[in-house]
Amino acid sequence: MKKLISVLAAAGVAAVAVLGAVLSGGAGYWTASAAAALLCCVPFFLSFEKRAPSAGELVLVAVMTAFSAAGRFIFAPIPFFKPVSAIVALSARHFGPQAGFMTGALSAVISNIWFGQGPWTPFQMLCWGLIGASAGILGRKSLLDKPLSLCIFGILAGVGYSFVMDVWTVLSLNGSFTGGLWLAAIVSAAPVTAVYCVSNVIFLLVLNKPLGRKLERLKTKYGVFSGK
Repeated sequence: MKKLISVLAAAGVAAVAVLGAVLSGGAGYWTASAAAALLCCVPFFLSFEKRAPSAGELVLVAVMTAFSAAGRFIFAPIPFFKPVSAIVALSARHFGPQAGFMTGALSAVISNIWFGQGPWTPFQMLCWGLIGASAGILGRKSLLDKPLSLCIFGILAGVGYSFVMDVWTVLSLNGSFTGGLWLAAIVSAAPVTAVYCVSNVIFLLVLNKPLGRKLERLKTKYGVFSGK
């Protein structure tokens, strides 16, 4: 069933991309790509739903999503310095990859109610969702237990987020994607990427122990995410 879902999602991505390109005469790749990014989230949503999460698990995902969105709002005056990736990663470390992806993807949707929805939202959903899924997988293997590994993950998460969002930057400005423009966008965004990385590291180190202890207590108290 999981393989079928993945195949259908991949087919949907290809169909949307081709249809968007045809209908726009080659000038609407950004729209098609935004829809494709959104479709890439579908398998994760379906897999989370398939495992029939308990009410307690849904509540905790909602709480962490709200916490992440609130953090983005609180730090809005500081450009590009946000705790979203760190909160999503720590949630995933303790709750698992599926919950991590859901927290990341929903954080983009909820916080953009304030920051503004648009074709960039699916890209942010995919970025933060993948950060959560990756942290959940690494957390299962106890690879994020040390401060150094957390810092490395925070840096990689910042770079990955910037690289994917630079795809959107190229599409929004050029109407189509080229490797040369993407590399140029990456280079020009290097200072912003550096801020992403620094903010991720700082928030991960600051929030790791206090937030981790609370999440573990909630898991034990309510008996949730035992099979993360």
